[in-house]
Amino acid sequence: MALDRPTERRDEVQVAMGNGNGVAPSQPSRPAGRPAATAAPYADRRLRLNPNAEHKPQDYSDVRGEYAPAVYSALERHLPPSLLDADRDVKLHFMRDILARYWPQGERNKVQRHREYRQRILHLYKPLHEELYNMHPSVFFLPTFLEAVRSNTEESFRSIMTEPIPGVYSFAMLQPTFCEMLLEEVENFEKWVHAMKFKIMRPNTMNKYGAVLDDFGLEAMLNQFMEQFIAPISKVFYPEVGGGTLDSHHAFIVEYGKDRDLELGFHVDDSEVTLNVCLGKQFSGGELYFRGIRCENHVNSETQHEEMYDYTHIPGRAVLHRGRHRHGARATSSGLRINLLLWCRSSVFREMKKYQKDFPSWCGECQREKRERQSQCVKATKMAFLRGSGGATI
Repeated sequence: MALDRPTERRDEVQVAMGNGNGVAPSQPSRPAGRPAATAAPYADRRLRLNPNAEHKPQDYSDVRGEYAPAVYSALERHLPPSLLDADRDVKLHFMRDILARYWPQGERNKVQRHREYRQRILHLYKPLHEELYNMHPSVFFLPTFLEAVRSNTEESFRSIMTEPIPGVYSFAMLQPTFCEMLLEEVENFEKWVHAMKFKIMRPNTMNKYGAVLDDFGLEAMLNQFMEQFIAPISKVFYPEVGGGTLDSHHAFIVEYGKDRDLELGFHVDDSEVTLNVCLGKQFSGGELYFRGIRCENHVNSETQHEEMYDYTHIPGRAVLHRGRHRHGARATSSGLRINLLLWCRSSVFREMKKYQKDFPSWCGECQREKRERQSQCVKATKMAFLRGSGGATI
């Protein structure tokens, strides 16, 4: 989103798990036709503020509806002890009743329209490259990247990465053939949309070109992409912003150049962790510039010199950063630049962020304020000591 005001506007519908105090609503709503006895016995039970790390959630991958299955799996760890061993349907009804309390009717309607839009596409669109729709690691990723993920250690990740500024990692990731296939698939989808006179939903409010990959059948593959290949890295490098609890994503393609978007303004992403991979084609310009990590309270604060960094895109090479790392894209001066974006999110982190105390460790401005306050406290203590000792020195 653009940094033109301190309050963040979310481009995608997000789900809050709880009402801000860790307590389930005393009278959760019940959709028509649902047996009252199923959820009512637990209606006044409290959610756990901290997740039960030892509990293994049930599988919700077959559940269809407003929320991704991973949201239910994450929320199940916060259920009261009396519910953990209940039947899955009982837990599911209970969680749906809770979640429904925090989703305004307008947003429900928006998501319903998007679901109908997606279902229509999936019913009518014929993929060009069927192999893209299932995960094939050796076809998609470079051997060096695969070996680092298999080793799954900080040392193995760092062996293939550069970290030009703290928290921004760059590494070779995608096979050229995968980039080519994905570009051809997106081009095929866009031609199909045009031929069908079908209005395409763009990735967000800032990009007028591009497509949401989840909308035409790639959601399951990209969820594996996140869980198996991005989450292990994020768990090591971004634990303080939910890197270890990523459970949903928003994946899309952006296009820059003549007759496309030219540049992208200064903004933060609606994600905990963002993966940005250049797919091609031939282009010049389009550098990604970074300007420091900020919380909601400091999103428009000044940039320090050491926070400034410009990144030059290379096809097949990825850049990984926190969603709250402020950035923008300079104008693509010639050619066509197309990038794959994967916004990785943690519903648990978003809920727990409500209980964040002052000075979150990941916000550069918060940390500067903290150091300044500590410095002032030290000075005040010294002055008080000197006054108490009559100004004597040792």
